[in-house]
Amino acid sequence: AGERVFEILDEPIEPGWIDKKPSACVAGDIRYEEVSFSYADGLPALDHVSFHAPPGTTIALVGATGAGKSTLVNLLVRFYEFTGGEIYIDRKPIREYALRSLREAIGVVTQESFLFNGSIRENLLMGKPDATDVELRRAVDAANAREFIERLPAGLESMVGERGVKLSVGEKQRVSIARALLKDPPILILDEATASVDTATERLIQEALERLMFNRTSIVIAHRLSTIVHADQILVLDHGRIIERGRHDELLAFGGKYARLCEQSLLETSSQPELGTPAEIATLSIPAPDEQLSI
Repeated sequence: AGERVFEILDEPIEPGWIDKKPSACVAGDIRYEEVSFSYADGLPALDHVSFHAPPGTTIALVGATGAGKSTLVNLLVRFYEFTGGEIYIDRKPIREYALRSLREAIGVVTQESFLFNGSIRENLLMGKPDATDVELRRAVDAANAREFIERLPAGLESMVGERGVKLSVGEKQRVSIARALLKDPPILILDEATASVDTATERLIQEALERLMFNRTSIVIAHRLSTIVHADQILVLDHGRIIERGRHDELLAFGGKYARLCEQSLLETSSQPELGTPAEIATLSIPAPDEQLSI
């Protein structure tokens, strides 16, 4: 899935895809109105889904495999075309945006942390091809990737191998986060990683993700309770429908599907102590960008 995401985002835009009105400055207001979608088998993957994500807010998607979480975000990037309803960004139907402009406004961080067979620098520059060394350093610092990159003999010129095989799971995730930080999109789609990492690495990744999400409209396919509890709105999906919505405390008090998932420990709890709110995490000390980094 991660490979396919970046293949599509990076392939040339065909003439027929450059449509109507290119975007200017996207604020990140997202609205789904009665959105439906069916795959080739005819079974509904999404059934009249509606929600609103104001700019800078976080929406957490919760549900079992096949509930419709991935389909919901794939429609936003127009990997598929919805069959009913409408999706708006800044009150404009997404089909009225040039496809390139739409995808430039959206950052995607998948749990597979797909990397190309090139150097760390080359992988980072996929987020912003004309990034300066100062911008690279700033993104690397914010992603908590400086320490492991400086340990590598060639620094940012180190080759990562096919799909990033020369890096650990945690290192790949932080490179992926740094790439998204360089892109600096107003909208973020995040599929939280479920792979196990050590306690120290998990904390570094969580801090980096909170910095990435701060002040962006974020839609998170959430697996960790530590992420979900700070979401502005939680959407619980089941068979393509939103069956519950609200904040963490509200849904626990409601005593429905979400509360049962929490009780049954089907939502992973982080091994980390509480890190704080997204705003608090975003202001954590980051090394000064003018400090030397092996690049």
